[in-house]
Amino acid sequence: MLDRFNRYLAAQAALPDIKRQPVPLSITISREAGAGGLAIAGMLVDRLTADQPASVSTPWAVFDANLAKLVLEEHKLPPHLEAFMSEEAKHPIEEIVEEVLGLHPSRWTMVQHTTKTILRLAGLGHAILVGRGANIITAHFPNVLHVRLVSPLSARVRYTADRSNLSDAEAANILREQDDSRRRYLRVYFNADIDDPSRYDITINTGRLGFARSVDMIAHLAKQHEETLRSHQTQGTPIVTHA
Repeated sequence: MLDRFNRYLAAQAALPDIKRQPVPLSITISREAGAGGLAIAGMLVDRLTADQPASVSTPWAVFDANLAKLVLEEHKLPPHLEAFMSEEAKHPIEEIVEEVLGLHPSRWTMVQHTTKTILRLAGLGHAILVGRGANIITAHFPNVLHVRLVSPLSARVRYTADRSNLSDAEAANILREQDDSRRRYLRVYFNADIDDPSRYDITINTGRLGFARSVDMIAHLAKQHEETLRSHQTQGTPIVTHA
């Protein structure tokens, strides 16, 4: 994944701006914990890269945990701040105390930096942006497809327990904590409800469909969206987007 990430940045840097028209597709993935978000994103990258025409030189790339490193590099921030870039929102008093003590920049500042980087990546195209409110940040971008992955709690517990060698109870606690953190993150920093279906173009139940069929659905919708985007850009007509 790191190699693909580096190739993506190198390809984008070498590509003249005029070659980026029309703007390529990007995808945001919001996910319930344990619904297979990162696994599906990785499978989707392979699928989309394999399906793209030979004339397209820019590979697809997933931006999840590696997004934090990119944000720090772009904004010239020290590496140790990566620890303060998780998808969670602390109590306002706790954040104020930490900022006053100079422990790190405020999380609001870090979210602003992250937002700028997400906007840049989405504008470049061929980016799969996982979490961090990417669907909210890019809501007005016509070249971005927004996906929400959900799954029954029992399926998510089983997947997480097997994957991390945990008991069902331990897995269930971790899932609840992660879901609560991501829900707070969107509510605090974007005043948005992560479960609002109107924020997404499609919501997929990975527990019922499985990962492979979920990737098939996203790839099919991505192809349709890209064709529509290309058609509108060729004709010079705008695509209506909603916040």
